[in-house]
Amino acid sequence: MRWLGLSALVITLDQISKLEINSHFVHGESLAVLGVFNVVLAHNTGAAFSMLNDAGGWQRWMFSAIAVVASIWIVWLLRKHQQQELFCFALALILGGALGNLMDRIAYGYVVDFLDFHWGNHHFPAFNIADSAITCGAALMLWDSLMHKPGKS
Repeated sequence: MRWLGLSALVITLDQISKLEINSHFVHGESLAVLGVFNVVLAHNTGAAFSMLNDAGGWQRWMFSAIAVVASIWIVWLLRKHQQQELFCFALALILGGALGNLMDRIAYGYVVDFLDFHWGNHHFPAFNIADSAITCGAALMLWDSLMHKPGKS
């Protein structure tokens, strides 16, 4: 299925970028790139935006289980809706992102984040390519749902 190739590309880009960051930075180290952007090595044991980051460790397994179940469901949806191009494109991005972050959770016990956008002293939580793919996929799914309202041709 061609959509799995896109998911594999997201996973590959995500994992290569994380390996590069891990090999050149120590945890917490930051490099200013632009006035509003840093590259930083951060470890996220929680969910998106570091929610539940200090929950004691159980979240690793819960988020891993959610990623596995969601991935199985997404593959099923990809098979069922093969003719819906935008929907499948969005699902493939989400699948690649979910599996990229799952690989981190299994290997390290946390997700490697490194993209740090900020305005003055206000930092958006650090994120990675997998997170970006999930976010873009979710936005595309929303767009697709708005474009295909019931009764609209």
